[in-house]
Amino acid sequence: MNYLTAWLSVVLLWLVQSAALADILIGQTVGVTGTVAATVKESMLGANLYFDNVNAKGGIFGEKIKVITLDDKFDTQLTLANAKTLLEERKVLALFMTRGTPHAQGILPLLRQHGVPLVGPSTGAMVFHQPVQPQVFNVRATYQREAEKAITYLASIGITRIALVHVNDTFGIDALAGAQKGMTVNKLTPVVLAKFDRSKPDFSAIAPQVAKAEAQAVMVIGSGTAVVQGIKQIKASGSGAQFVTLSNNASEGFVKLLGEQGRGVIVTQVFPQSFSYTLVKDATQLAKANGLAVLSPAMLEGYASAKVLTEALRRSGPKPTREKLLTTLENFIYDIGGLEVSYSNSDHTGLDFADLSIITVDGKFRR
Repeated sequence: MNYLTAWLSVVLLWLVQSAALADILIGQTVGVTGTVAATVKESMLGANLYFDNVNAKGGIFGEKIKVITLDDKFDTQLTLANAKTLLEERKVLALFMTRGTPHAQGILPLLRQHGVPLVGPSTGAMVFHQPVQPQVFNVRATYQREAEKAITYLASIGITRIALVHVNDTFGIDALAGAQKGMTVNKLTPVVLAKFDRSKPDFSAIAPQVAKAEAQAVMVIGSGTAVVQGIKQIKASGSGAQFVTLSNNASEGFVKLLGEQGRGVIVTQVFPQSFSYTLVKDATQLAKANGLAVLSPAMLEGYASAKVLTEALRRSGPKPTREKLLTTLENFIYDIGGLEVSYSNSDHTGLDFADLSIITVDGKFRR
């Protein structure tokens, strides 16, 4: 064998080995910066806890899971641009945990065009559940279920004067439908029904309106800093109402932004907090092993979504394709630790768990 032949043999072997050990590329477009950055940071921290643990044990059939994250600053146009880059240039196998209802809606045509699944979108909007979106596989429950449960709880403890304040986008309108269903079931009418702009939230007119109406409770449907701003301004207007918001704000970062104003705020949850669930116990232990003192609800959502995606990749076999992964997810039942995630061609909801928590004086979520 001459030198050239030997050299070509080495190069060929290297190429074969490299191909065999290629990363499984997963794409994510999400607001790393912007109004939802605090919660995004925690949800991806939870997801990476699981992915890193899987990779440390050899990955999936010897291949490591690599998440390529592009910052869309919670801007719908950037979400669309990032998704195109991930799907067409980076050739990712799937998209993962895209955050925001209008953001995920905007990329649906791309998902259909490329036959790519979106696993665990960080939104509970009904549009991703009914009718079934063939490429979308939800892990968490719907916003409507959360909102209705919260209103029913308020009614059960004698609160009847409820104000509904929502962001004026598809997320806000969707969650509002759940809140209004809860109001109807409990024969209530909101004392205030107001909306605010997503990009430029302004509560200067809403806050005194809520105070004047003597609302006993205010449900603020929105994301991150906008909800923090709304709660603080409504309180500053003289309102002593009980505040409620949804699980998209269930993060330690959100609590820190609220500061002293966070005590007593009710936040709905779409995952349990009890150690009686193996999911919670395992995730908490892994977090502590990685030096994290607290496992926030947002981290748990990321962890659970990563667990679902990883299992679907494993069941898709070596060298999974977009088509294989979609087929696997379409017929999928998996116990993630006391909760069963299931998909079929007529149901992509995943989980239907919903509960309530309250922010304590020490800034923790308590059931």
